Amino acid sequence: MSKRHSSKYKLDRRMGENIWGRPKSPVNKREYGPGQHGQRRKSKVSDFGIQLKAKQKLKGYYGDVTEKQFRKVYDEAVRMKGDTSQNLIGLLEQRLDMVVYRAKFAPTIFAARQIVNHGHILVNGRRLNIGSAKIKPGDVVELGAKAKDMALILEAQSLTERDVPEYVAIDGPKATYVRVPTLDEVPYPVKMEPNLVVEFYSR
Repeated sequence: MSKRHSSKYKLDRRMGENIWGRPKSPVNKREYGPGQHGQRRKSKVSDFGIQLKAKQKLKGYYGDVTEKQFRKVYDEAVRMKGDTSQNLIGLLEQRLDMVVYRAKFAPTIFAARQIVNHGHILVNGRRLNIGSAKIKPGDVVELGAKAKDMALILEAQSLTERDVPEYVAIDGPKATYVRVPTLDEVPYPVKMEPNLVVEFYSR
């Protein structure tokens, strides 16, 4: 399990964007970066810097996965047929923790990973506690018996700031992963640029 030790909202402030679309994000009040030098005038960013920021933003959005995990997903996307940037997004959206988050079984991607790690999620009737597990179209992701009444999950289902996307079908405590989405189907609160991530890794 990859554990985030620093405040997740620091990532928002460093990027200058509310990358999860959460109402409590400090970027809603101040757009400058964290720390005593956060308000300094920004110098022109190089192409490398732009690509790096795009990678850090995308990596952070998916629960701040480790660099090793993210690179592994990228390498798999390169080996697949078709557009690498679309493949990359498709693979990231197939992660179990992401499907749990998209189905509104958890209020944040970090909570989704915790719910999975604690054994509260069943995939096709079998318990699965690996957040990075790959979900295939047609797979059914279900809340365990104890999870159905958890306050965290009830809170997530009442959130109005995000909707369940069309590629996840909800039926009570069950969610069916309908298909692998394209980039324009994924409901990102901010603009994601996977093409810049591909450029970063192919340098």
